[in-house]
Amino acid sequence: MHVSKDAHDRTFAFAEIALGQIKALGQSAEPRNFEIWYHYATGYNQPLNQQINDTLAAKGTLSETDLEQIYDTYIADTRFGARIDSVGTRVLDEIKQVMSTIDAASGSASSYSKRLTVASETLAQAKDTDALRAVIEHLVQGAKDMEASNRTLEARLAASRQEIEHLQHNLEAVRTESLTDPLTTLANRKYFDTALAQSIAEATAKNEPLALLMADIDHFKSFNDRFGHLTGDQVLRLVALSVKQCVKPSDIAARYGGEEFVIALPNTGLDAAALIADQVRRAVMTKELMKRSSGERLGRVTVSIGVAALRASDNAPLLIERADRCLYAAKRSGRNRVVCENDQEAKAETITRVRVA
Repeated sequence: MHVSKDAHDRTFAFAEIALGQIKALGQSAEPRNFEIWYHYATGYNQPLNQQINDTLAAKGTLSETDLEQIYDTYIADTRFGARIDSVGTRVLDEIKQVMSTIDAASGSASSYSKRLTVASETLAQAKDTDALRAVIEHLVQGAKDMEASNRTLEARLAASRQEIEHLQHNLEAVRTESLTDPLTTLANRKYFDTALAQSIAEATAKNEPLALLMADIDHFKSFNDRFGHLTGDQVLRLVALSVKQCVKPSDIAARYGGEEFVIALPNTGLDAAALIADQVRRAVMTKELMKRSSGERLGRVTVSIGVAALRASDNAPLLIERADRCLYAAKRSGRNRVVCENDQEAKAETITRVRVA
């Protein structure tokens, strides 16, 4: 494939700008970051550029959470949309081919019907054995042609069914991927927001309890800065594994962003949720982290967890806000602990925030 010199020079210029931004902000040159800054350099995605400019103006930098949010919002969805469109186009092509085969079979049936009409008329006029034999041979040949046409149609329909099942599988895989955090394989923020709203609606309608856990890895930034992003990714996977070990299939566990995790617990009260939260906390702290490249022991990781229970007047943002307050209370009171909304630490955190506000 030939690329014009202008296109070649332009794309390289965009790439240089992207790498320059990554270097200037001290970010890792991983594919995700390069893709974000390449999009920024082209200027084609104005909402992405506006989000980056606003964040830089407010903070002077982009955190890992900011980068993830920007990628998920402005790049990942378009990728999945394109893949879904591709599957849809292939399904339409397959349907067109099936319809063409059916049209051909329909033509064969029409032709066979005409043969039967002609044969009927000929039989009425037949006066000897040779004439009858000719009519019969004509009918037999027509039946064979019809049989061959039906076999072609059946084979095409069988192949189409197999292909469409394959495409459905691909579509489901794309859908699952679009709702999954690729690093931890937990649900992502997009899926969790939808699932939590649905769970709250069901709990309210059935008058059942529901609890929410918000967990954050203690001192993750300093750990990440000290040992590097690859080890930081290993920490995130370790915490995700601990979460998976402690929840049921009916629970909704997700990576909420950066080093934060959330777990919605349907049909679970505050006290039971606190026990599950402590199981998660203990599961994390019992695992020792090891650097894969050298076998060096890097110590243990801990998490702080906030727990809140659904109230009659709650919506998702209110429930998340209370769980978040409990999480910050756990951080303030020493980390590596669980704080529920009825604990004194959580009440003190609420009072402090009200005073600050």
